[in-house]
Amino acid sequence: MGESSRKCGYKRKQKDRERIVGAERLYKDYFTDSPVYNEKDFRRRFLMRRSLFLRIVEALQMNVSYFIQQRDATGMFGLSSLQKVMAAVPLLVYDVAGDVVDEYLRIGASTALECLKIFCRAVYDIFSEQYLRQLTREDVARLTAENARRGFLGMLGSIEFASKDLWIWHTYFGVPGCNNDINVLEGSNLFLNLAKGEVPPVRFEVNGNEYNMRYYLADSIYPSWASFVKTISRPLSQKHRTFARYQEGVRKEVERAFDVLQARWHIVRGPSR
Repeated sequence: MGESSRKCGYKRKQKDRERIVGAERLYKDYFTDSPVYNEKDFRRRFLMRRSLFLRIVEALQMNVSYFIQQRDATGMFGLSSLQKVMAAVPLLVYDVAGDVVDEYLRIGASTALECLKIFCRAVYDIFSEQYLRQLTREDVARLTAENARRGFLGMLGSIEFASKDLWIWHTYFGVPGCNNDINVLEGSNLFLNLAKGEVPPVRFEVNGNEYNMRYYLADSIYPSWASFVKTISRPLSQKHRTFARYQEGVRKEVERAFDVLQARWHIVRGPSR
């Protein structure tokens, strides 16, 4: 509807969405001292605690001017911080079209999608340093102790879970690169610091032999690196069958966390709208 529309005298009609009414209703429904919908309702609908939601809102307000409520050219208040963040969360949780939130939040589809994009980038910028950081000595000690109880000394986890975790951040939070698990893994710094020797040491003993390299459980699709302990695809002996059963069981146990993530955040399941 560009130049041709203007020549024909077409003028896009602006909707009066009464955004202030939407902001007031949202606040009354969920964020007053005595909200219409309680904590249980909030967590069931948005799959996070209200306290976590408000923590994210506060962090966004402190770091991104977009999430600070401002006045428009006419002096009217624009969308509130709660409206903008609440526009993004349902799109992530339910993987729905942008105009789904219009009727309740009084936000058009294009604005809702803008909120989603800025929200994802901001969350990555603010929280990646803490939650995508390299493992500390304390992290390594905790993980290896947990996995030793499962029968795998020196094991940090499943590489498939780690690569999927990186794939999510690369794909949905705006980090450039291919979204193939192995491509993301090879382009990440997950093993870069290991190659440089800049990782907390792991020492364990098996059958009288001492080892100092941490490792991940993997299946046959991954390369034959010393840091990967793969299953045995065609075990012949009882010893090999036992190992394969334990390796595959523990690997799947670790991966269930990703399955929970997919169940809670539908946008992770596949290409988004």
